[in-house]
Parts: sequence; structure tokens; C-alpha cells
Amino acid sequence: MSRKIAGVLLLAACASASAQVATLTREQLMKYTESWKGERFPDGRPTVDEKSMKKMDGLSAEEIWAVLPGEGYKNQYEGDFRILHPEKKLIGRAFTVQFMPTRPDIKGPNEADAKAKGLRDNGNQRALDMLQEGDVLVADIFGKIEGGTLVGDNLATYINAVTHRGMVVDGAIRDLDGIFPLDMGAYFRGVHPTPISQEVMITGINVPIRIGQATVLPGDVVFGDREGVYFVPPHLVQKILTNSETLHIHDDWTQDKFLHETSKYKSSDIYTTPRDPALKKEYQEYLKKKLDELHAKEGKQ
Repeated sequence: MSRKIAGVLLLAACASASAQVATLTREQLMKYTESWKGERFPDGRPTVDEKSMKKMDGLSAEEIWAVLPGEGYKNQYEGDFRILHPEKKLIGRAFTVQFMPTRPDIKGPNEADAKAKGLRDNGNQRALDMLQEGDVLVADIFGKIEGGTLVGDNLATYINAVTHRGMVVDGAIRDLDGIFPLDMGAYFRGVHPTPISQEVMITGINVPIRIGQATVLPGDVVFGDREGVYFVPPHLVQKILTNSETLHIHDDWTQDKFLHETSKYKSSDIYTTPRDPALKKEYQEYLKKKLDELHAKEGKQ
């Protein structure tokens, strides 16, 4: 059985195990992400291809910001995380998990149904068992630190081994010394020695969740750098990549002028748009040449 199919079966098992644990059906997820025209996982999550995600490794958060607000997506970024490896970008497909403070009349039936279906009563591990390669586990634990520790070094090792990506946790982790050597991306609010508490319960798997000021859908492309995390709607990935080509060339040209021709120009002469017609013409010719070279190189690959 493939990992993708196994993930879908586990998702269905989790949904049927308890009416309290919400999940989007394939049809619902497809409706929310109808602008995405590419491939999908069997559960309906958009599947942005690995080639596109690899290209995103060369982007900055500012290059993503250059597109998203203009498309109406103004609530896709969250900062103020502790970052395991700031020098390492985290790029993958969002697998969302929602936790809430425990309420007995929800948790009791939830855990009883899970037990009847042979599932673990540890909500965090139910979600972890459904991960697959390329996923980023995005967990809303409502910012809880003590007792809000999603994983320690053992389960973090599992996430790293299965996804080859990492996690974003609006909550905490534990065993930081054991997690630090792992070659994974990890964003979290804090660290605490306590294990995850019985005072939190899982209420949703692959549903829309809130991470700080951002709204995250399953299948969003997670883009984390040393500044923070963007959650990119899949249908806008290609537009961001295309726009970034021009931005990279513009920045290279601008910075070269600043470094080597400061005696001739002031910053306002160059940035952001050259004012002198001859200089503007020079830039347009430079841009066309570099775009032609880039597209020719991509065509050979």
C-alpha cells in the first residue's frame, strides 16, 4: 500500500472514529481550493510539484509578499517564532492539526470512539501517523507553552524521517537539545520540559486553522525563512515564481549600480524605477537579456 493511500485511509479512520474530530471531505477541500487546477492527493489536498517547491528555496518572504496582498490574501504571514535552524528554509505542503483546551463532554466521547476503533488516545500521534513525505505539520495549540508541547525529540525524529520537511507549532516543543541536531525546519513559540497535557485535545485534522494572524488551509505551501512563515495558496505559487524572476534581476541590476556607480547616481535615480529615460532603457534591455537567458537555461533542463 502506498503512503498516500495509507494516509487517506488513516484520515478516514480518524474522521469516523469520532464525530468530534473534524476534517474536510475531499469535496469540501476541493471546493475551498477550486482555483488550484493541478494534481491532488486522494484526500483532496492540492499537490504542488517538487520542482516548484525547490524553486521557492531561492525566494525571500518579501518576494511572496509582493504578490499575495494584491491577490486579496492579506492574512498569510506569521512571525515571532523561535526557529530551530534559521539558516534553513522550510518548504512543503501544509498538513493541519487543530487543538483546543480540553472540554470533558467533547473529549470523553472522542476518546471512547477512538478506543473502539483501535486508535491511540494520544491525539498528537494520531495526526503524526498520517504524515507523508513533503508534508509540513502545522499545529494550532493556541500558543500554549506548558503542557502545549506537541513533540519531543523522539516524535520530532519521526516527523523528520517521514516528511523530510518539518513543523510549524503555535505552541511548544520539548527536548530541544535532542531536536537541535535534526536536519529539519521547525518553528515554535516556546520550549517547556512538560509533555503534552491532558488539558489539550485534538479537534481537527486537515481543516482550516489559525496560526497567529494567518489562516492556513491543508495543502498550502509552507514557506519559512529566518523572518517567519508564509502559508501560500497553491494556485498562486507559479505567479510568485514568475514575478520573482523579474524581482531578482531588478535587485541585481540596482545593487550593481549602487556598488559600482555611486559617483554617478543617487539612490533615488535608481530605486525603485530609474527616472532618466536612458537609464530606464538600459534597465529594460538588461531585464530582457537576463530573462531570455534564464528561460533558455530552463528550456535545456
